[in-house]
Amino acid sequence: MSFDRSLKIAPSILSADFANFGAECEAIEAQGADWVHVDVMDGHFVPNITFGPTTCAAIRPHIKGVMDVHLMIAPVDPYIEAFAQAGADFITAHVEAGPHIHRTLQAIRGAGAKAGVALNPGTPASAVAELMDMVDLVCVMTVNPGFGGQKFIDMTAKVAELRAMIGDRDVHIEIDGGVTPDTAPLVRNAGADVLVAGSAVFKGGSVSNPAPYGDNIRAIRNACA
Repeated sequence: MSFDRSLKIAPSILSADFANFGAECEAIEAQGADWVHVDVMDGHFVPNITFGPTTCAAIRPHIKGVMDVHLMIAPVDPYIEAFAQAGADFITAHVEAGPHIHRTLQAIRGAGAKAGVALNPGTPASAVAELMDMVDLVCVMTVNPGFGGQKFIDMTAKVAELRAMIGDRDVHIEIDGGVTPDTAPLVRNAGADVLVAGSAVFKGGSVSNPAPYGDNIRAIRNACA
């Protein structure tokens, strides 16, 4: 994967039809999605339970591009190998999920995946200042993780601070939570290049009527132009 800072839309399958994951992944890619974002939750680190490595392995053949796996779990380290084996291109762990994030990031890269680190809204950018040479992606949570469809929390100052920290390194800034055509330009202008969107992409569409997915993706993209 060559690195670029062009805008990438990463629909979250948390908002997809769970009975139709393979077809949903194919539909969003056909409608212009750049990455497919998989929100893994454990009912412990966050108050919700979603998917595990077997789901990732099942949908991997249906994804032509990047499978972006966001682990909202604690502990992280025992599960890295399984998600890497399941075909994750990026594996993102939360800085808040354990005491040894540096080791976790090493383990992700050691398993052959690109390493991401995520920051909850209450965690400052300075928490990852020592990790910039260890990561391929920084995910800024713009909601408190656990559920889709939440209201956007403005983290543009944090995004700008991270962008300055990254400098000329090949590190993506991803935004996760409450991304819409209204909020997307705020974070894009501050330096983000990957926008995770769930309900904003999937609303109004379905596997049998995927055109609204494309309309929704284009609306976010055009708002940032």
